[in-house]
Amino acid sequence: MEIIGSIGIILGVIAIILFALKEIHITVAAPLATLIVVLLNQMDIVTFMLGSESGNFMGALGNYIVKFFAIFLLGAVLAKFMEESGATISIADFILKKFGTQNPYRVLVAIFIVAVILTYGGISLFVVMFAVIPLARTLFKKLDIAWNLIQIPVWLGIGTVTMTILPGTPAIQNVIPIQFLGTSLVAAAIPSIAGALGCTAFGLFYMKYCLNKSLKAGETYATYADDVEESRAERELPGFFASILPLVTLIIIAVLGSTFGNEFVRKNVIYVALIVAILLAVALFNKHIPDKIRTLSIGASGSIAPIFATASAVAFGSVLMAAPGFEFFSNLITSIPGDPLISLTVLTACISAITGSSSGTLGIVMPNFTDFYLNAGIHPELIHRVAAIASNITTLVPQSGVLLTFLALTKLNHKNGFKEAFITVTVGCVIAVVIVIVLGKFML
Repeated sequence: MEIIGSIGIILGVIAIILFALKEIHITVAAPLATLIVVLLNQMDIVTFMLGSESGNFMGALGNYIVKFFAIFLLGAVLAKFMEESGATISIADFILKKFGTQNPYRVLVAIFIVAVILTYGGISLFVVMFAVIPLARTLFKKLDIAWNLIQIPVWLGIGTVTMTILPGTPAIQNVIPIQFLGTSLVAAAIPSIAGALGCTAFGLFYMKYCLNKSLKAGETYATYADDVEESRAERELPGFFASILPLVTLIIIAVLGSTFGNEFVRKNVIYVALIVAILLAVALFNKHIPDKIRTLSIGASGSIAPIFATASAVAFGSVLMAAPGFEFFSNLITSIPGDPLISLTVLTACISAITGSSSGTLGIVMPNFTDFYLNAGIHPELIHRVAAIASNITTLVPQSGVLLTFLALTKLNHKNGFKEAFITVTVGCVIAVVIVIVLGKFML
């Protein structure tokens, strides 16, 4: 029975990956893969597929939505106001103008910085991709840079330091641990900053290495892309400082509240920061958004698909962890000899590879393993930061929804649009988590 159950776990994971490669949406793939796990583990189908308890599919899905819908909703609304006003384009244009558009490496670095600023300001990485990729396509074509290299600056900017590593980031991956550990957005601040620097240094080095390799091989824009250029309609854009003010305000409120607030403030400051940023965006971009009600409605609607996709991945993982066959893998990982932070890293990274979602992974790890690692004597801030970064190590897998979106926007595929992205995110996050663990042991 235990062997069959463990095989069911493996088959469920393989199934959800294959479904993703066949472009079956996660909201369909997750329950189908869950059904495989349930059947081979001889679990009650009705209870574990439709039950309302946290270890059941529908229960876990609903619990995740209840806990984090407000974050997704407010973030999506802010992102839509920034997008509709042209503020994201204004920020990108300003930075690219300062960096110039003649040196290929400087252009790649500029794209990275644009992505970092936008995501650190709380803009959804999906929106950042929609804003940056069309702009980058024009620059790549102008400088005749191989289009597959777009992977590195984009993923380094949206999928590493501002997602899980930098203290103060309003990303959902930095918010989830707070709900279970009572920490703040700036948990393990100094080790986190050092980890972010290490990750960035690797990313910039790898970016330069790949660019030189591509140029030496004689690759051009046309090597990986057709000649279709996605042009941007001319429009009046808000100024750079007005465009960036809502994001700066969001960051300041989030950091101050997390640093100086009590436990209640630390837990809820992100909601206040997002609401203030939205109101500021409405006031500053008034003339650039003719139909504000429509923008609000579209933004709110845009939060539905991402949270259901993430919640579906969480639900799959929750049932998988409740299955008898998972106990073998859980015991194997948590009994890894040495520092328990190593087993926390491995456990979180393994679950991330299953779900293809870092936020979904944290939604599974935090409620199920927080007490285990707290009882092992690990500082809550270190658990927060290590788990967050580890959730990102293997999140860029074939079934990842954000990867599929990236491939659709760039018109690349898994063959030419995955390897460099995976190396950028995975190696960068491994470097960061090692730095955080080493420094955290001495400083916390």
